[in-house]
Amino acid sequence: MPRPGPLNLITDVAGLAVGNIDDAKLKSGVTVLVCEEPAVAGVQVLGGAPGTRETDLLEPHNAVERVNALVLSGGSAFGLDAASGVQAALREVGAGFAVRGHRVPIVPAAILFDLPNGGDKDWGLYPPYRELGYAAATTAGRDFAIGSAGAGAGALTAGLKGGLGSASTVLDNGVTVGALVAVNATGSVTVGRSAHFWAAPFEAGDEFGGLGLPAPLPADAAEVIVKFREALRAGANTTIGIVATDAALDKAAAKRLAIAAHDGFARAIWPAHTPVDGDLVFSLATGRKAVPLDLETAIDLYAAAGATMARAIARGVFAASAADGDTMPVWRERRAAAAG
Repeated sequence: MPRPGPLNLITDVAGLAVGNIDDAKLKSGVTVLVCEEPAVAGVQVLGGAPGTRETDLLEPHNAVERVNALVLSGGSAFGLDAASGVQAALREVGAGFAVRGHRVPIVPAAILFDLPNGGDKDWGLYPPYRELGYAAATTAGRDFAIGSAGAGAGALTAGLKGGLGSASTVLDNGVTVGALVAVNATGSVTVGRSAHFWAAPFEAGDEFGGLGLPAPLPADAAEVIVKFREALRAGANTTIGIVATDAALDKAAAKRLAIAAHDGFARAIWPAHTPVDGDLVFSLATGRKAVPLDLETAIDLYAAAGATMARAIARGVFAASAADGDTMPVWRERRAAAAG
């Protein structure tokens, strides 16, 4: 069984803080992960419809190795403005990449599509995401809400509200792995139309209900259940996440960590990585745990990345809460219907 950290959040990785901000009327929001010190970062995109900012610089062959923050945002392409607000907040405190007498905060970002979720998107000339990003960055801390919060505030999946999820795992060598994810997938996080999560084999205790896998599997377990027919339009979905560790990794190893975390998508969502999802994982390595990684411990690290991400995905949907104007039920409503 996984051994979560004290908070069972990505902030169990020392040196990281997370800020959430969301708007109930908008049914959308922003989540920001802020690094106390610049951290080595990577990225892997496996969905067919991503929306991103500054992801090219994270490739191992490019010069900038470390980032100051990462942004997950709702709002489709409008949400990319959130990174500008985060940059402004970091510039105020003197954070950023030093170049010729100036500080440039490095803030890659990814967005999900939450426009047709029942929220009021009539924001006028300019979208509100820059201001939401600034507010999220200035309120970042170790503890934060999951479920219908931040970038997960307006998220939807196949048949259920999505949400913001997080989880952590402490390995036997003391290294911590954490995941943070906004779940807005085309596919389903539950086995068919049941209340059982696909991620059940990786669950720590009853962190997302403790139901395990159904036995026998329901007849619709392998059915491809998608969010709604509009999901067949490119860019209408997306699960975006971050995997972090306190191990010391270079950029190539950080990219491998992001690749491994995508296994968590495949374990927790069916189907994942479709042409209409923008599925993306950022990775971070703070290097605060001076533990050498041989081949065996590296395998443990990358396995934990996938398992922790799968748990975070289920926790995000499990924790979602109902609100006025919702177009889909929350998991607890499905569970109650199945039990009653």
